Amino acid sequence: MRIYTTINIGEFHTNHCEDFLINEQIATNERLIAVLDGCTMGTESVFASMLFGKILRNIAKEKFHEEFVTKKTIDLNSKLKSVIEELINETNKVKRQLNLHRNELLSTLIIGIINTETSQAEFLTVGDGLICVDKKLFEYEQNDKPDYLGYHLDDNFNDWFENQNQKLSIDKFKDLSICTDGIFTFKNLENKVNQKNEDEIINFLLVNKEGADIDNFLDRKILFLKEEWKHIVTDDLAIIRVVK
Repeated sequence: MRIYTTINIGEFHTNHCEDFLINEQIATNERLIAVLDGCTMGTESVFASMLFGKILRNIAKEKFHEEFVTKKTIDLNSKLKSVIEELINETNKVKRQLNLHRNELLSTLIIGIINTETSQAEFLTVGDGLICVDKKLFEYEQNDKPDYLGYHLDDNFNDWFENQNQKLSIDKFKDLSICTDGIFTFKNLENKVNQKNEDEIINFLLVNKEGADIDNFLDRKILFLKEEWKHIVTDDLAIIRVVK
């Protein structure tokens, strides 16, 4: 199983890429993956996605060590729930320490744990984005008003988690991708007549496997879109693609 990643600043963003991604080992045959998209209208929007991502990296390392020591295994859904609860708890600690406002903690999140041996996976999407599983698309669109995780830091966690309706359980997969909504923003700014539609872009990035023997597979695809198709991503974009 190979895991490819790419992260790109959008053409219309000048200072920072507000997206972030993580790909960390969380157990012997499991990886924690996530893509995050900071809210452009939030305060210093790059901060939230980076903060959540760095907290998640640390959680993954701690859980990997814990499993190694205790030899206990936990089902994917329970482990994902535990990771998200810890993310919220740790975020609240930082919020209190730095006296942060809610607008400084707005980021979308697609987070999942994949078993690299059985090809099973559990995902939760908070806000918007896209998951592609063996050519099948799961698009989460909230009409440009994402329900950011930062809105729910003070909620009762168990109630909030059980009420989430953007969960996805995958029994087996061969080709799986998660990405922020920047994937819908590729534009041909040189000649609008040659504009590719969204399906063509998604198929090229998330379905087509040409060049998958190269580690920077996705980076090369982004470059091809820019140089050969004259299409550039206008909003920030983060993609993780897992191919068995």
